[in-house]
Amino acid sequence: MKTTSKNSETSNMKERQTLKSSFKATASILLILMLTVLAGSPAFAHCDSYDGPVVKDATKALETNNVSLVLKWVNENQTPEITSLFNKTYSLKSSNKEVYTIVEKHFLETLVRLHRETEGAPYTGLKPAGTTKEIIQLSDNAIATKSADDLVSKLNKHIEKVIREKYQKVSELSKVKDISAEKGREYVKAYVDYTHTLEAIHNIFESSSAGSSVHKH
Repeated sequence: MKTTSKNSETSNMKERQTLKSSFKATASILLILMLTVLAGSPAFAHCDSYDGPVVKDATKALETNNVSLVLKWVNENQTPEITSLFNKTYSLKSSNKEVYTIVEKHFLETLVRLHRETEGAPYTGLKPAGTTKEIIQLSDNAIATKSADDLVSKLNKHIEKVIREKYQKVSELSKVKDISAEKGREYVKAYVDYTHTLEAIHNIFESSSAGSSVHKH
């Protein structure tokens, strides 16, 4: 009997480990899919902040007098305007500091505004440094370090935490959902939040799979 019990315990442990590994693998896939979709959404753009990639390239371009560094952020039709403004801005670099600060800001605002146009997104002004969301900072850092390990690890943990919290809330409320209408409504609210979260993730998965199938053909 002891041997059977031990074997059963070992089997259960292996099953839990397998499920955990499976979850992590699934989370990694979903994470990549979510990032792929969200990265293309204007709402998640960070190119309009002082610590965003557009302004960073613009600053470097003005330091080295190399307009080519910023042309990738605009389209061909916008290139003449940016090139002309860049040259004017750079020519005033050695002038009055206060004047140059104003001219430089105008150049940065124009560059970001035109770039936002290429994304089909509205320009709402330059945002202060430090306002970029942590997820975007992590994504940029992954590119800079040529490794997505830290990004995937932290996001997997966050996704798992969110899903477990929503599940736990539904699970607890399911025990009292029929006691009263009030408790029932609390359960329904939590249930809808839980299922809609998972459905959104699933929809991303389906959309990506459909896209892959089309490209394969």
